[in-house]
Amino acid sequence: MISSIRGDVLHVGTDHAVVEVSGFGLHVSATPRTLAELHHGTEARLHTSFVPRQDDAPLLFGFSERAERVIFTTLVSISGIGPRMALAVLAVHTPTEVHQAIADSDTAAFTRVPGIGKKTAQRILLELAGKLVIDQPTAAESAVTPVAEPEVAVQVREALISLGWIERDARAAVEKLLVAEPELVQADVSTVLRQALRSLGGAR
Repeated sequence: MISSIRGDVLHVGTDHAVVEVSGFGLHVSATPRTLAELHHGTEARLHTSFVPRQDDAPLLFGFSERAERVIFTTLVSISGIGPRMALAVLAVHTPTEVHQAIADSDTAAFTRVPGIGKKTAQRILLELAGKLVIDQPTAAESAVTPVAEPEVAVQVREALISLGWIERDARAAVEKLLVAEPELVQADVSTVLRQALRSLGGAR
């Protein structure tokens, strides 16, 4: 089983990417969310799921988050749910939203996925509730109101991604910078971007 890959991105398509690993170009199907983090010429690190097929070539699916792969592999273990439908669920919902839908028994969340009707959605809820571990927030965590991300952080992260950095590294660099120098929240985007580039340059 191929559980992860690491290599240079050769191509990013609408539903897949080609990642070079040890001289081989691997065709990796992925969600739009994962593909948005991949850029030609940069290095990709993906959690993967290898799906063999009896009558056709095997498929390799890649995910930027381990939680996505867990949900994907759990979905394809359900009778009648193929890899394409499992991928469609993750194209519509984040792992957090999937877990929330299970916790709330929210059938409508899954019927919003193209190709999934009410009966299939009910079966998915039943199967996932028995197979996925749902982390329940503590009382203290539930009482905390999420803090909105500063606008400058969003703009700098998007700028870094446009310059070729993967979303995960860009987000980590900006968060680390603003934690170390919280006064930068009030600075202009160009100033914070320069600082973030210096940080990433030193780490690369």
